[in-house]
Amino acid sequence: MDINYKIDNRNLIVELYGELDHHIASDVREEIDMAIDKNSIKNVIFDLKNMNFMDSSGVGVIIGRYRKLSETGGKVIALNLNKHVQRIFDLSGIDKIIGIYNDYEEAISSL
Repeated sequence: MDINYKIDNRNLIVELYGELDHHIASDVREEIDMAIDKNSIKNVIFDLKNMNFMDSSGVGVIIGRYRKLSETGGKVIALNLNKHVQRIFDLSGIDKIIGIYNDYEEAISSL
């Protein structure tokens, strides 16, 4: 799993590559939380176009960031879901609490 971060205003764009499963979820969670706290981030945008697998631990990472940011009025958004990740989102119900978009511009305009 590789992670790239970008900051645009108070938005943290998190690009995930590879697999987000129970082996790596706690490390990813810690890295994202450090970036949120260090940079006074309001919103997190997960770009998942290069992720090929996610299990329930990955869903937990996203839901946890949703809870963290909801406390301060922030949002969590996901972009570029492939069929596997979309299915995980549908089954878990996460697609009902976070915004899912096809491109960055559409996501930014929703904030």
